[in-house]
Amino acid sequence: MPDCTFHAPTSDASWHASLSLGFARDGDCTRLVRRVHRGPLRVQKALYPEGPDTCHVIVVHPPGGIVGGDRLDIALDAPAGCRVLATSPGAAKWYRANGRTSRQDVRINAGPGAAVEWLPQDTIFYDDADVAMTHDVDLAAGAVYIGSEVLCFGRRASGERFRRGQVRQRTRIRIDGRPVWWEQGGIVPASLDSPLGLRGRSVCATLVAVGKPVPASLQNALRALDPGLAVSQVKQVFVARVLGDDSERARALLSAVWQALRPHLLDRPAAPPRIWNT
Repeated sequence: MPDCTFHAPTSDASWHASLSLGFARDGDCTRLVRRVHRGPLRVQKALYPEGPDTCHVIVVHPPGGIVGGDRLDIALDAPAGCRVLATSPGAAKWYRANGRTSRQDVRINAGPGAAVEWLPQDTIFYDDADVAMTHDVDLAAGAVYIGSEVLCFGRRASGERFRRGQVRQRTRIRIDGRPVWWEQGGIVPASLDSPLGLRGRSVCATLVAVGKPVPASLQNALRALDPGLAVSQVKQVFVARVLGDDSERARALLSAVWQALRPHLLDRPAAPPRIWNT
């Protein structure tokens, strides 16, 4: 299967920030044992709101926004038995390109029996943003992954539409090196109005979960949450999607899906991070 690589121009005025996180299982505790960062991208501390078994981390980008030419690299390694939940303190803001592409590359590795939840808050693309994003997840047999995103094109509340620019994405998930999910595409202003794109909507939200299949009864219960919520199961991959114009509604729907799925996939109730309420 061919790879999809985006190359961004470099500039001395641009930030190239990176963050590498490593975890280890210590008895009944998941510990953050490696935290290496360069530039404005970091995790301040490990949190344990649901006990020592699951380590919560908040990935912080202090500038609060990404401009043309900026690059963020994030790597997360969760060996056998580790349980990790990663989120962000607020919405990521991708500003206008100024002639340069900005990008984000996320790489996640989960060992046998490990579980990684990648649940950042909203991503807002300002008018004239030029963004390339890749998301690579490598799972060992028996590992579980839950990832979500809420993408907002323009700032509808401020009357700003996404009239110029482009957003390119590629998500790849593999189990023991075997691809189980591959999704790539690009959004340009014409895509927002296309019936094959966002059908005139400005918010697109997706949750992808890899683990034991979600039974039909639970899928039907999730569909009953909202007529705008679409769910499907493809072998080991469960997908939920929302199209709309309200990011808060989309985020609330994905949160409800996550809270319903977590007991099934991880045998534990959902514990929403406190940062989501601030």
